[in-house]
Amino acid sequence: MLRNPKDRTRTRRLVSVAAVATATALLISACDGAAAGGGQAAAKDASVTVAAGDITAENFNPFSTTALQPTLGVIYEPLYWYNFAKQSDPTPVLATGYSWNAAGTELTIKTRHDVKWNDGQPFTAKDVAFTFNLVAKTPALNPSGLAATAKATADDTAVLTFKSKSLMQEPAVLANQAIVPEHIWKDIKDPTTDLNKNPVGTGPFKVKSYTPQSFVLTKNDQYWEQGKPEIKEVRYLPVSSADAASAALVAGKVDWASAYLPGIDNIIKSGKNLTYVNSPVMTTVIVTCSNAQLGCAGPQTDPAVRKAIYLAMNREQLAKLAGGGVAGVGSPTLLLPGRDDEWIADSGKAKLPQAPDTAEANKLLDAAGWTKGSDGVRSKGGKRLSLTVQTVTGWSDYISINDTLKQQLAAVGIELKPSQVSWNEWNAAQTNGKFQLSLDSVGLGASTNPYFTYDGKLATVNTAPVGKTATAGNQSRFSNPAVDAALKVAAGTTDKAAQKAEYAKIQTVIADQLPYIPVYVNSMLTEFNTSRATGWPTKDNMYVLPAAWKAWDAGIVLKTIKPAS
Repeated sequence: MLRNPKDRTRTRRLVSVAAVATATALLISACDGAAAGGGQAAAKDASVTVAAGDITAENFNPFSTTALQPTLGVIYEPLYWYNFAKQSDPTPVLATGYSWNAAGTELTIKTRHDVKWNDGQPFTAKDVAFTFNLVAKTPALNPSGLAATAKATADDTAVLTFKSKSLMQEPAVLANQAIVPEHIWKDIKDPTTDLNKNPVGTGPFKVKSYTPQSFVLTKNDQYWEQGKPEIKEVRYLPVSSADAASAALVAGKVDWASAYLPGIDNIIKSGKNLTYVNSPVMTTVIVTCSNAQLGCAGPQTDPAVRKAIYLAMNREQLAKLAGGGVAGVGSPTLLLPGRDDEWIADSGKAKLPQAPDTAEANKLLDAAGWTKGSDGVRSKGGKRLSLTVQTVTGWSDYISINDTLKQQLAAVGIELKPSQVSWNEWNAAQTNGKFQLSLDSVGLGASTNPYFTYDGKLATVNTAPVGKTATAGNQSRFSNPAVDAALKVAAGTTDKAAQKAEYAKIQTVIADQLPYIPVYVNSMLTEFNTSRATGWPTKDNMYVLPAAWKAWDAGIVLKTIKPAS
């Protein structure tokens, strides 16, 4: 299906869903007519329809984790924007420049002139200062731990002051915080719960209408970027499954969707004016509860077992069977081959092995004292090398990975027991450490700098003993002094060469210890209908990470596309 709004990391897939025909019929019925983007009237009105996740509430609160899809980027904007599809400098949005003081404790931001909120009030640096002060004084709005106070020293200048050297807060400040209007939010009693049903933003679109079945945005005629957007209206419709998305695309009822569609090439051929791009950026991994000292229990706490799993994988087969032939090749560094080559210190660690090395896996397990029994399963100290791996019911690709891995690992004497649980159970087990193996993916950080992958997933400060929640990201319970030291040094400099030297140390450790065992880079398929709008991202012009659910990028897409001639 389309992206689960609760899902922090990856696009979800459902291939077979009950009542798909009914859902599709309702979708197509809802799309009929000019307002939904169908027929000649839609072309004249220059409107497009976006397939959305579930519409659970009329929530346009830019601080909320359950805000509706277009809140960040389409209605509200950040100071800068990062393109995660490639390595690039941040693009100015509401800011035009920034600089740090020598101590790395003070960040000065220059704001854009002649910007208005969609209610006509002027945007100034006072709004920027207000936003960051609101975040600083409201812990529930501050998951990144931003420790700064802000002051507007002029209408176009805001200064953020940090308690200590905070260079690595830069992406969180510049590109991952929606700026809100002081004249509206100063009167909101509880910014953590307010649904903000009439959002006032600076983005290219504003809310026109809302129902639980769909909602419509209309062009912000006061948008600061001259001549944009050219699209007049955008309708968001919930699509419950890949089958429904496929039917809607082929019928010409949806113009932009992000869904894993098995047999994507045949689907695209069957519909007029359809195209797609694949922009894999998130590495599928087996998260291991790796640290016995923090309470993890099971054979996976043995690095030799984790390395044997890594070596025994036939990733070519996994990519074909589970990845649908559109998954990418990952790296043991957890970075992305191609996009992140400049950060991968050892070219030998650039890409994952695609074929299994069962001989080496068996050799490692033998040396570690795991001996095969008469049933082919190894044991040590009277304990079988048997592991349970969890995934979420309905995640068809991950279920396929587990089923295939069960056969692959049997060849080296590892018994794998796949388990399917609800999302809530999966998430609770992983964050609390009540698991052995769990399929997940390495999500998107604050920027493409590896620090934001390594710090969240590996830093000791971001984990917790089993039984306590590791919501900061290090759910493997991994702890290594050398990694912590390297992260500290990397955080204290903006020199890329110096950072790369520290990341090289981290890459050596994680390729050996494997707290997260990489499988492949998960596909990210996004489909477009070009009959009503052109200028969508392409393989040769990936000007954004094009997933329809991607915060910030969606605004770039919708202000870039143009009505089809």
